[in-house]
Amino acid sequence: MKKNTIVTLSDANYFPLLEELIASIKKFKESENIDICVLDAGLTSNQKDILSTQVDDIKKAEWDIEIPNHKKKKEWLKSQVSRAFLPKYFPNYEKYLWIDCDAWVNSWNCIDNYFKACEDNKLGITQSIGPGYRNLAKVNWIFGKFAAIKTQNYKHAKMSGVSEDKARILAFAPHLNIGVFSLMKNSPCWKIWQDNLNKVLLKGRIFGSEGLAINMSVYLDDVTTEFLPVNHNWITSHLLPIYDENNKTFKEPNIPNNEIGIMHLAAGIWQNGVDMRVDKNIKINIKTLEGKILKKSLRNLNK
Repeated sequence: MKKNTIVTLSDANYFPLLEELIASIKKFKESENIDICVLDAGLTSNQKDILSTQVDDIKKAEWDIEIPNHKKKKEWLKSQVSRAFLPKYFPNYEKYLWIDCDAWVNSWNCIDNYFKACEDNKLGITQSIGPGYRNLAKVNWIFGKFAAIKTQNYKHAKMSGVSEDKARILAFAPHLNIGVFSLMKNSPCWKIWQDNLNKVLLKGRIFGSEGLAINMSVYLDDVTTEFLPVNHNWITSHLLPIYDENNKTFKEPNIPNNEIGIMHLAAGIWQNGVDMRVDKNIKINIKTLEGKILKKSLRNLNK
C-alpha cells in the first residue's frame, strides 16, 4: 500500500467527470506512486465495475454525522460530510489529498505541493482570491451608506446559527474552497473540522456545510494552515484561464501566466442554461497566450 492517496466522491450523474479526473491523474508518471480512492455516493453497479479497474479502493459514503432524515434528500450530499472523515474510510495512508470530481489535474507540480503542504499536520488549502478577481463580496447598500454584508462565509454562518461576533470574523476572511485540500492522517484538524461540522449541521443546510466548517476551523480555531497559490485550485466560474497553444496547457490570465495546477469547474460554466459539467460538447471563448480567441471546453478532454 502506498503512503499517499488522492480521494474523490461521485454519484452516477457525475461519473463522466470522475473518469476525466482519474484520467488526468494517471496521465502523469508520478501517479504510479499514489493510490486513488473513491467514495461512492450513488454510483451504479456497472460504474463501480468500471472503476474497479481504474482505482485502488471504493467505499460507500455514509452520513458520518447524524442529521434529520428530511435533510437526506440526495446521496451526493454525503460529500458535504464524509470528506471530513477520510481516515475512517481509507485508514492505511499517511497523507490524503481530496479533489472534487468536477476538477482535474492540469499540472502535476500542484499535487506534490499539496502533499508537502500538509506535513507537520498542517492543512493544505487554497484561498479563493487572486489577481484579476473583481468581486469578492456582495453588499446591499442601505440609504446610500450603510452596508448589509452578503459574503458566502457570513451568509452561511448566520443561517447555521454561528454567533454574530464569529460570523463577522468570517465575513471578509478570504473564502477557503474545500474542493481541494490535503491533510495527514493524524492531524488534529480532522477533529476540529468534524466538531465544527457537527455544529453547523444542527441548524444549517447540508450543502456547503463542510466548507463553512473548514473556514471556521482556520479563521476561528487557528488550525495551522499552509495556503497554496490560487492556480492550485483554479475556480473557473471566478476567472477564466487562458490557453497556451504551443504547450497545449491552460494558464493564469495574468503575468507571469503560471500554469494551472488543478482546473475546478465548481458552480459550473453555463451556456443557454446548460452546464458544461453535464454536457461535454459545450465550448466557450477562451483567449490564448498569443491573444487569439478559441472555442474550447474546460473539461479534461483532448486539450
